Amino acid sequence: MHVVVNAAMSVDGKLASRRREQLAISGPEDFDRVDRIRAAADGVMVGVGTVLADDPHLTLDVTDRRVQRQRHGRPGNPARVVADSTARTPLDARILDDEATTYLLVSEQAPEDRRTELADAGAEIIVAGDDRVDLAAGIDRLADEGLERLMIEGGGELIFSAFEEGLVDELSVFVGSMLIGGRDAPTLTDGDGFTEEFPALTLDDIEQLDDGVVLNYTIDG
Repeated sequence: MHVVVNAAMSVDGKLASRRREQLAISGPEDFDRVDRIRAAADGVMVGVGTVLADDPHLTLDVTDRRVQRQRHGRPGNPARVVADSTARTPLDARILDDEATTYLLVSEQAPEDRRTELADAGAEIIVAGDDRVDLAAGIDRLADEGLERLMIEGGGELIFSAFEEGLVDELSVFVGSMLIGGRDAPTLTDGDGFTEEFPALTLDDIEQLDDGVVLNYTIDG
């Protein structure tokens, strides 16, 4: 599985304010760039915190890109994937509509009745992990379902876990010209943080879009 992490952050590395409200960090040019990355992916993944905070749809914005995918024998939209250890995804979440297949990665701790409700609402349930989602095992199961390229869009806890488990191949970050601040505001990689064996990145290119820059990295090793 080839894994690409994409995110937009402020100059001080924040994904949102301390209230965890969605902010317009980038603009139309970057939105189009993100849509292109989604169109190239077989699946788009977020954590359940992102679903609860933003209720994203995670589908393609540009109709021509959906058409091109279908011409190549692919679904119009990439699959949607949510890392949701205890099955907290709301039953009326937009990612559960019929615009694309939606996989929920849950742990053994997710209540059986909740799994059934989410399956009835349209989700494909994948159990991976005991107390929390085992991300590596979950991604292996997605590969078994035919997904070869996965785009991770956040939030910070999920991105940290993906780096911690050595699953990331590419990182693409839009850095907007704004400061957010706040010790409790989510960052690009939340979680416990690294104290040794820090992930090694190679900067491939820099692109100016909107009022910011996109930094594109490959992950060494």
